[in-house]
Amino acid sequence: MAETIKLEVVTPNGAVLSEDVDIVTAPGYGGEFGVLANHAPFLSTIKIGVMTYKKGTQAEQVMISGGFCKVSDNQITFLVESAEFGHEIDVNRALLAKERAEKRLAAARQQQEKINQVRAEAALQRAMARLRAAGNGA
Repeated sequence: MAETIKLEVVTPNGAVLSEDVDIVTAPGYGGEFGVLANHAPFLSTIKIGVMTYKKGTQAEQVMISGGFCKVSDNQITFLVESAEFGHEIDVNRALLAKERAEKRLAAARQQQEKINQVRAEAALQRAMARLRAAGNGA
């Protein structure tokens, strides 16, 4: 049996996931990274995107948004703003959120409103990550 690494995902609302897994891939600000058992210790900032983990032949996707990741002592811990399992995401709601964010982004760009543009871009990134986690591309 292959060695595993302990994966933990924690949001401000509490623990979302705690499981021994074979591999984890995640969206860091320096690019996507992967972690296996016995990985060297490190810290990374996490951007909005899809974290994938595998256990045996099963793979799960989780939409995560903003936070930090710590790898140490054969454990990987994500402290993120939010996390949603791909199979639990309401695809129709995510599509509507994507359309709404695209409209807001277009309006903010026309009016040169930096604050609204940043918020709209973040909303669009979250909606697109939800769609990717749900397996609907984006």
